[in-house]
Amino acid sequence: MKKFINTVGGYFMLLGKVLRRPDNGRAFRRQLVYEMKVLGIESLPIACIISAFVGAAVVIQFAASLSNPIYPTWITGYTTRKAIMLEFAPTMIGLVLAGKVGSRIASELGTMRITEQIDALNIMGVNSANYLILPKITAFMLFSPVIVTLSVFSALAGGWLFGMMSGAMSSYEFLDGVQLEFDSYDMFYGMAKGLVYNFIIASVSSFRGYTVTGGALEVGQASTRAVVESCIVLIAANLALTSILI
Repeated sequence: MKKFINTVGGYFMLLGKVLRRPDNGRAFRRQLVYEMKVLGIESLPIACIISAFVGAAVVIQFAASLSNPIYPTWITGYTTRKAIMLEFAPTMIGLVLAGKVGSRIASELGTMRITEQIDALNIMGVNSANYLILPKITAFMLFSPVIVTLSVFSALAGGWLFGMMSGAMSSYEFLDGVQLEFDSYDMFYGMAKGLVYNFIIASVSSFRGYTVTGGALEVGQASTRAVVESCIVLIAANLALTSILI
């Protein structure tokens, strides 16, 4: 219990150093652009591919469960859209990115820590936490709406394509259900979740990498711990956000 309290306290103390105005605006913007590329753009392919297959799987499940003639023809498209926008796109992709992005951040900062690069920045009077971590958190959060939007589009496209190829439904039936009673709040809901998830992934992984001690073995352990803890906090946040936003 004491270790847990110390860990949580250390995390919030680190956030206190991170969430400050950057000392060098030009350096921050330069690093922000770089982090948007490596954390955001490079995450899009895997997010879109996984979303397409998830969308196809969701269509299979709903088409099989809702095949009773008493249900309207558009019900599969409607329920697929709801499930993807409200839960699958933000949460599923959040868990995937916790592995990809979380391990990258933790290993990068952990390597800098054990090679004493972070110590060198501190000796020079630089707020190393702010300089190294804030661009990562900001870039990943700024890219969150893009990732969620493309994830939703890819999932619906994958479900639509597989639904037609398998003969589970016609293109008109699926698209009719997808467009039926569309509520823009559903998209806001998914983006709000994605924003919180990306903050959790970037901040928890940064904490684990920034505070690592030891050598290469400890960096690997910190990367694993960062992914596991990010997923646990993300799932807990999912429950809280669902209770608040629905």
